[in-house]
Amino acid sequence: MNAWMKLQYEVMRIQFMKMLAYRVVYFTGVFNYAINIGAYYFLWEAIYRHRSLIGGLTLEQMVTYVAVAWISRTFYFNNVDREIADDVRTGKVAVELARPYDYLTFKISGALGEALFRLIFFTVPGSIFVYLLFPVAWPASVASLGWFGLSIILSFAVNNAINLLTGMTAFYTLNTTGIIRAKHISIDLLSGLIVPISLFPEGFQLWLKWLPFQSIAFVPTMIYTGALQGDALFDALSRQFLWALLLSVIAWGLFAVARRKMVVQGG
Repeated sequence: MNAWMKLQYEVMRIQFMKMLAYRVVYFTGVFNYAINIGAYYFLWEAIYRHRSLIGGLTLEQMVTYVAVAWISRTFYFNNVDREIADDVRTGKVAVELARPYDYLTFKISGALGEALFRLIFFTVPGSIFVYLLFPVAWPASVASLGWFGLSIILSFAVNNAINLLTGMTAFYTLNTTGIIRAKHISIDLLSGLIVPISLFPEGFQLWLKWLPFQSIAFVPTMIYTGALQGDALFDALSRQFLWALLLSVIAWGLFAVARRKMVVQGG
């Protein structure tokens, strides 16, 4: 293991241990997500009361979609955008940039450490809890579960790249509260987390195909249910990979420009 890899490993380990100190918060978060999923379950149960299909989905399929989408969020979600914004606001970023490591790589490694923590203490227990409480279907097949796992990793990459880009707006605006809130709302709605994209008007669905948001929640969830197979599956995974790559390249490019025009509010 070379020095660069050792550094990334240590950053991931430190972030994991730091979050471990506040693990009670995440255990209570499991119940919060369960309550959230429960609210959607009773909402959709009421909507389905006088019909068997909505948008080609049965109640069980809709509940499965909602549960898997929200549980997946426990893995790929992070606050890298807020961390970068706070670093700029307090002036900490100036100290970080002077240290002998790349700032963005440091943030990405920290996000990976957080994702690992979330997987162990949030996603896994949350999945068990939800499966025991709600009529959530199992994966369509073992293959679907495997492709779902790959898709979730790509979801993390896409979401993390968007967070990096959002956080770096702090180099230009200093106050990013509104931007971060708008980003959260956009991702929750346009990714298919709140409502499956298949229920949106057809014209809106076509428009969303040209945006990265559905690669975060809709694609992995549809893979889990087995709705995406064959060419459609590989097309969806390819889109996820390309969005993750493109957004990451843009993030690195924007950072290279932003660091030369940095203005901070602290130290």
